[in-house]
Amino acid sequence: MLAAVDSRWMAQALRLAERGLYTTSPNPRVGCVLVKAGAVIGEGWHERAGEPHAEVHALREANDAARGATAYVTLEPCSHHGRTPPCADALIAAGVARVVIAMQDLNPLVAGQGIAKLRAAGIEVECGLMEAAARELNIGFCARMTRGRPWVRSKVGMSLDGRTALANGVSQWITGPAARQDVQHWRARSCAVLTGIGTVLADDPQLNVRDIAVERQPLRVVLDSKLQTPLSAHMLQSLPSLASGRGVGGEGRILIYTALRDAEKIAALEQTGATVCVSPDAAGQVDLIAVLSDLAQRGINEVLVEAGSTLNGALLKAGLVDELLLYVAPQLLGDMARGIAALGELTALDQRVDLEWQDVRRVGNDLRITAKVKRNV
Repeated sequence: MLAAVDSRWMAQALRLAERGLYTTSPNPRVGCVLVKAGAVIGEGWHERAGEPHAEVHALREANDAARGATAYVTLEPCSHHGRTPPCADALIAAGVARVVIAMQDLNPLVAGQGIAKLRAAGIEVECGLMEAAARELNIGFCARMTRGRPWVRSKVGMSLDGRTALANGVSQWITGPAARQDVQHWRARSCAVLTGIGTVLADDPQLNVRDIAVERQPLRVVLDSKLQTPLSAHMLQSLPSLASGRGVGGEGRILIYTALRDAEKIAALEQTGATVCVSPDAAGQVDLIAVLSDLAQRGINEVLVEAGSTLNGALLKAGLVDELLLYVAPQLLGDMARGIAALGELTALDQRVDLEWQDVRRVGNDLRITAKVKRNV
């Protein structure tokens, strides 16, 4: 039976899991605390894919003292051989007496099997403590496991009247330096940053993480129906050359999705080190659902969209945006300036996009608002 003290140790395990915020993809962020006689005897977190999981780090620290201890784990211990051996087996071999789990693993390769294995070994198992916090920490992993698409978070810098650029396209800078610095943390935690060709042509962005020490850069994704990405684009110049042997799979990767089968243009772009994927829909545009499904297949958990109103509108209308990350500057740009999303004319209120507030805080001179898109289910 769960006690008040269990929440204390699980909260500590969740804080440990957060340390892997920028590094664990495509794996989930997981923390583990081993407690015996009211004291911590071992703790750890999953740091990088392919390296030991949180439970293993904690067990190594506890050593023989783990026998009879309680393990607090933010995600169900794995039961299968992946890049590393099963953590459920490690807990059993160490002789822990009790395992408290925040949430069941949604990966079909685990999905309750780790819990079953622990119970079959005579270990007391309780699951569901602080589950909401554990899910939020791994919101992208959960989305990929349950629906086959990443969690899509759209970042927008805007004025108080909801405008993102002047009518002539000028947008630098609506928000202040503190807000722009804050965005770097969201890029760092994302597996991919996605934009449209309109933004590439207008702003020539790099879409990489800057001013934060990170071990990996997010995958950069461009939706370019007609293959208009110039070979001189800044993001392409930052790619390692093919001759270096560091193509997709290494740092600084770029994927360009297009609807155009033009072998010459594709070859020229891929010579820069980018990868081009042809994925048209019936209208001759890039198939948005196919893109997100493909990204999920590539192990992408969280996607940060940094795009203009056209792509934001298309994603919202298709029901593919999960969360909005809004940086609101204390200024007015007027009704002729460009809006957040091109949704077209709505003729009835039931066509609106409903949101659920998550957080509002001040970042420098601006406000940062996070809101999840409500689903009619």
